[in-house]
Amino acid sequence: MTRRRLGFWRRFAVATVKPAMQALTRRTWTGMEHIPAEGGVIIVVNHISHADPLAVAHYIYDAGRWPSFLAKASLFSVPVLGSLLRAVHQIPVRRGTTDAVRALEAARAGVRDGEAVVIYPEGTTTREPDLWPMRGKTGAARLWLDTRAPMIPIVMWGPERIYDPRTSKLRLLPRADVTVVAGDPIDLSAWDDAQPSAQTLNEITDHIMLHLRDMLVEIRGGTPPPLWTPRKSLA
Repeated sequence: MTRRRLGFWRRFAVATVKPAMQALTRRTWTGMEHIPAEGGVIIVVNHISHADPLAVAHYIYDAGRWPSFLAKASLFSVPVLGSLLRAVHQIPVRRGTTDAVRALEAARAGVRDGEAVVIYPEGTTTREPDLWPMRGKTGAARLWLDTRAPMIPIVMWGPERIYDPRTSKLRLLPRADVTVVAGDPIDLSAWDDAQPSAQTLNEITDHIMLHLRDMLVEIRGGTPPPLWTPRKSLA
């Protein structure tokens, strides 16, 4: 992406976020070749920390794309930050309201306009006690059924060393080892002719989350549990 295409506010965001992430992390990045150089794409990511959007934004930017996140609407109410998020084309989501439909419409338009739209299918940081993926919401599945754009999985491990949601502890030093990996597009061909019924959406969503979970095993090791379901349903 050239400076001309980025524009002032995107250059400002890069100049703010990238040096900070370089100072806070030691990065192991692989799989960037799986992110298409152009064209609409849906990127799904596991969510382990409030620090990981910065890590994945850094990764996607260095892969040559501008990430457009579906982000909590409350962030857009923060003075200065909210204006910046809008200026760099992020998408607010008010979960559990009719405005969530508008967010999906904006994401759909973004994909059809050739953007790289980033979704955390879980909708929030995982509540699984060991930070494995939990059951997701159906927004990513709906977006895929609407657009049939390639869905690229990204998993990461390490941002929880900067901010651990289980303890709410922030640790800026020493630098955190952060691993980010992108994989081949998720194979969703089993649903090529499917309609967006509740069953279909839940099947696709579980397939996405299991795919992310299995990729995560490769970088953090261990034996993953079944997809964790919080007491309040995320379906």
